[in-house]
Amino acid sequence: MHVLFLEPAFPRNQQKFVHALRRVGARVTAIGESPLEGLPRELRESLYGYERVPSVVDEGALLEVVKRVQGREWVDRLEATVEAHIMAAAHVREACDIPGTTSRTAWLCRDKPAMKDVLREAGVPCAQSTGTKDAEEVRAFARRVGYPVILKPRDSAGAAGTYRAANDEELEAAIRSSHVDQGAAVAVEEFVEGHEGFYDTISIGGEVVHDFACHYYPNVLEAMRNRWISPQILVTNRVDDPSYDEVKALAKKVNAALGIETSATHMEWFFGEKGLKFSEIGCRPPGVMVWDIYGEGNGLDLYEEWAKAIVHGRTDAKATRAYTTGMIALRPDRDGRITGYEGRDEMKARFGEHLIDAHFPPPGTQTQGVEAGYMANAWVRARHADYDTLREILTAIGELVHVRAG
Repeated sequence: MHVLFLEPAFPRNQQKFVHALRRVGARVTAIGESPLEGLPRELRESLYGYERVPSVVDEGALLEVVKRVQGREWVDRLEATVEAHIMAAAHVREACDIPGTTSRTAWLCRDKPAMKDVLREAGVPCAQSTGTKDAEEVRAFARRVGYPVILKPRDSAGAAGTYRAANDEELEAAIRSSHVDQGAAVAVEEFVEGHEGFYDTISIGGEVVHDFACHYYPNVLEAMRNRWISPQILVTNRVDDPSYDEVKALAKKVNAALGIETSATHMEWFFGEKGLKFSEIGCRPPGVMVWDIYGEGNGLDLYEEWAKAIVHGRTDAKATRAYTTGMIALRPDRDGRITGYEGRDEMKARFGEHLIDAHFPPPGTQTQGVEAGYMANAWVRARHADYDTLREILTAIGELVHVRAG
């Protein structure tokens, strides 16, 4: 099989998709923005071919390159795994008659109000929402639904560009910050109270073949707004317990309504006083290299499992559920440059046998803002056979290890 793969070099785990495709027997022609000689040697050696474009989201340039490759030989698949690349890939895929995620599915997984309109029609419980470019419509929505409300870009991923408003004053500030008062398109939603988690799958022909459930501590919006918090993501090894059946049934209904066939998915959900509520979904893998810790806890290489789905339309592996795994983000105490760390030796002494890996930028490194995400500065990943024990370990690490900046 000949697979075209968008942007093999960035982010860094993109290389793993290329290597996995190669291991399961595919010939991979990558399309990227870097010069070929700028790619890592091991990556270059894994490629069957390489095409450079100014931008992989420039649909005109992408279409030209794909047609050029098709003019030389048959192309079986065109794959993208980064949220920002999904829509361009879908449009070019359809223009070139290549199988894969459709532009309808890609659009519904990007445009939050349209996504929720379709899902509400399918009976999926969602927060009330609308899409608009009019600040007065935002105000009217808040009056109708009541506070708090959330404003975010229609095609946002995670908490990027997201604002919470609990009163009129905060709403006006969110309107200005989101630029909807200048005609920017936003999604405005009812704020749903409750615990936040996500449910990720690899599906083949619409059927889930691998699934994983994760929990945020605390919820993403709070974590991305407060420096003092060391947020955690925990992957449960209890996902086969009946307590997750409702989440699985919700995901099955969502995937069917949006037309997700052979693809990775990343679905976020809330559970609180109003029950289980769908939040949003992407037809791509999760961010912050979560697939790596799925593999650590389950005796799997998720990149290879995805490649088997794409190339062979089947998989022969099963998750062991042997460990729960997780990560904790460690924020600098201020903006500036890293000056040092406290507590790392004690962390290793107490929890070394449970640590998977860690990242501590060297002193002198420029810090990144809290809003930059879970892997922007220092982080630690760990595993344990018991979920509650791992959460205690990660919490202890957050209390022990301090990132100093000046």
